[in-house]
Amino acid sequence: TVMAEELSSLEPLVAALQEAGYTVIGPTVRDGAIVLAEVESAEDLPYGVGVDVAPGSYRLRRRDDRMAFGHSTGPQSAKSFLHPARSLLFSATRDADADVTIGEPSAPPPRYAFLGLRACDLRAVDIQQRVLGRADTSAYARARAAAFIVAANCTEPASTCFCVSAGGGPRAESGFDLALTELVDGDRVRFLVESGSPQGEQILAGLPTRPASEDFAAQAYAAVEDAATRMGRALPDVDLHELMAVSREAPRWDDVASRCLACGNCTMVCPTCFCTTVTDTTDVTGDHAQRWQTWDSCFDLDFSYLHGGPVRSSVRGRYRQWLSHKVGTWHDQFGETGCVGCGRCIAWCPVGIDITEETNALALAAQLGAPATPAQA
Repeated sequence: TVMAEELSSLEPLVAALQEAGYTVIGPTVRDGAIVLAEVESAEDLPYGVGVDVAPGSYRLRRRDDRMAFGHSTGPQSAKSFLHPARSLLFSATRDADADVTIGEPSAPPPRYAFLGLRACDLRAVDIQQRVLGRADTSAYARARAAAFIVAANCTEPASTCFCVSAGGGPRAESGFDLALTELVDGDRVRFLVESGSPQGEQILAGLPTRPASEDFAAQAYAAVEDAATRMGRALPDVDLHELMAVSREAPRWDDVASRCLACGNCTMVCPTCFCTTVTDTTDVTGDHAQRWQTWDSCFDLDFSYLHGGPVRSSVRGRYRQWLSHKVGTWHDQFGETGCVGCGRCIAWCPVGIDITEETNALALAAQLGAPATPAQA
């Protein structure tokens, strides 16, 4: 049973999550951006802060109200916490008798409560669970199982958002413990709170709420439905899996390669990109070693390195690999797309390359039967 309540302040929610033993992670303002960090009190949230986002551009702005979630997604997602950029896999120690002891991290995963995750990021959590959490004992699966998620239904999409055309929407449908929809009336801010799990019901039951009226709930649902009509961009309405398959030799790859810096920003901010590499380190004595897992990117020249050299030596080949996998062959591996339409790759690309522009250009070329160029690695 979904409980729908009205809440006038987020402070009791933050306090309840902390009392339940969670480290609350939510949006905060730092270094000119909305970043995810530990929230010690509801006052740490970015009240009255909005964002102006465009290809290669991200700026904070002051809103005329006190909305806590009146902004689109920042550069981070839950990936930064559930699939950290750097994590220890194991350590090895050699004693005086030359016996080697292998030790794996034994500490339980941190218990995060994510406050204000958008629907696109909830989809990304689910996608990464399918990729990284298929084994219940994996680090990702354990971290996700320990997490509590408070979603924030989106009423303020950015000009770079396209979640609807990516198969989602601004409203969280599943994967959350609690879901908030924020409504503002002058200086007054109210939240419609809905439960999505027994754990969510338990937390909600302890909050100072009142049953949501039909009128208030209708206003909240209408605000989210309106956001779905205000997406700034859209993927082409075609079978993207098929499009990537027939576009391998498209001239458009040369065009985007002339602009792409192969910096990997898009993969770093993407909430579903999961590629990693492994690094071994040893201290000066040679008796202690560690193996670390760190994020990697298919834009890195060494990412596809095999004996003799990299498989994809050109920027053309590396961008094509990224996009073709993200919206094409991801279906073959995981049964769905790897793009949730959050728009981060557009905003945080230094030269403003737009995934929706590129896929629409490829779709138009395929429709017109544009000539292909010779394959390049």
